Amino acid sequence: MIYNTVKTTLRQGVMLAGFRASPAFIAAFGVLMITVVALFTAPYIGMADNGDFFRNIYSNGLYFSKPGYDSQYFGYFVKHFGIYQYYNENGATLDSSQSLFIKLAIGLNKLLFSSTVFDIRFQAAVYTILYVAAIYLLVEAITCRMTRKQGMIVAVLAVFVFGDTGYTAYFNSFYSESLVLIMMLFIFAAWLLLYRKRYNDYFLLVLFVISGLILTTSKQQNAPVGIILSVLGISLLWVRRDRIFRSLTVVSLILLLAAGIGTYLNISKEFVNINQYHAMTRGVLQDSANPETSLESFGIYGQYAILKSNIYYEQYGTVDVNSPLLEKDFYSKYGFVSILKYYVRNPSQLSSMLNVAARSAFSIKPAAMGNYEESAGKAFRAQSHFFTLYSLLKGILAPKTFGFILLWMVLVIGLYMPSFVKALKARDPRGMQRMMLIVASMAIGLSGILVSIIGAGDADISKHEFLFTLAFDLVSLLAVSGVVGRRVSGSREPAADRAGKIPNVQEGVSA
Repeated sequence: MIYNTVKTTLRQGVMLAGFRASPAFIAAFGVLMITVVALFTAPYIGMADNGDFFRNIYSNGLYFSKPGYDSQYFGYFVKHFGIYQYYNENGATLDSSQSLFIKLAIGLNKLLFSSTVFDIRFQAAVYTILYVAAIYLLVEAITCRMTRKQGMIVAVLAVFVFGDTGYTAYFNSFYSESLVLIMMLFIFAAWLLLYRKRYNDYFLLVLFVISGLILTTSKQQNAPVGIILSVLGISLLWVRRDRIFRSLTVVSLILLLAAGIGTYLNISKEFVNINQYHAMTRGVLQDSANPETSLESFGIYGQYAILKSNIYYEQYGTVDVNSPLLEKDFYSKYGFVSILKYYVRNPSQLSSMLNVAARSAFSIKPAAMGNYEESAGKAFRAQSHFFTLYSLLKGILAPKTFGFILLWMVLVIGLYMPSFVKALKARDPRGMQRMMLIVASMAIGLSGILVSIIGAGDADISKHEFLFTLAFDLVSLLAVSGVVGRRVSGSREPAADRAGKIPNVQEGVSA
């Protein structure tokens, strides 16, 4: 009897250990440990302010409390900020879902640390928990049909890519890229899990739409995301036949579409001017052979060609960027649509700008901002190299042309096209979802590039293209994992149902 009890206990312990050591758990735990060491142990890693933090902190009840804060711009990460104690006269500079998470972090800070000093690591803690959950779901979605050995290889790859501090350093900052990273992972994981028929479909649909809404409304540049998800997400209507699921899906897609349109229409005038200025001075005029002629095509006096390559924030600029004269004779003459038309009429200049964008499209962490506190004794703008091998290799090895991006898209779509056609012929809507996810991710990534160059030229372009580099990593991880899984068949048959069955190498690469 004692022997049987011990045997049962051991078996339960092995089962429990096996569960904890699943590929998804290994990946999530690995990313957690790396992130904790990087962000929560000295020297702390974060992101210096490039002048954008004011957009998010004042309206949420925070202020710059460090003496000489302006001298820290671009160079040093600052982790402590003041919390307003009385009336806060600052209204919202822009509406963003990021405020929800900042206020949550402030609440935790007041409860556990201080009611007067905000430690940004409370925000990093909130983001880290969400990020680890997203990593778990992502790896589970990719590996749930693989053998244990294949799954562990994918888990290591996931840690290598998404444990990179080029991504997680954003958590110790007020840049919206933190939220973009987490919500994009949740969207990708939820959609892929729907394809796998893993977990509850209703839960995954809710996760998909909430993540999509938060991502779309996190920053003005992400307005196209909601539109892309609402259009390509139409295919989800036929995943299940029950009326409740379809009704919820319709409502979800309408919400995403409305969020995309609303985010675009809600862009404040101040930021329209900033982006407009850069779209012309750092975009249209930047590579124009004849700047005067380019300006005249918009009905702008050629004398404004003197603004070529200028930056809105220059301390001693050529012109007062907020002057009524500039508003009348410059800003009012063009917009996003007119600049898009200009590039269509000048394809060589568009090609040049796309290649400029491609040179920065694979940079996860902008080189302009430092990662250390001043007290760490590092040089101004010094960057951390702790667990950054992936971002370094990606920046060095990735071809810096837009042609490579197009080739990558063609290769990946071609890889998964046979399984999509097979599902199409079999009238299997769920089987089509993997291709829809891949196309949606690519479209979201491309929107990041196009919106950046058309809406703001090459100003701060590496950070503006964050959506693309993230989409590239997600889709590439899925494709490489498919090679590891040695199947492209599109089969969603659970591994447990194939017990004793030898995998068919002829089937290709799994995804």
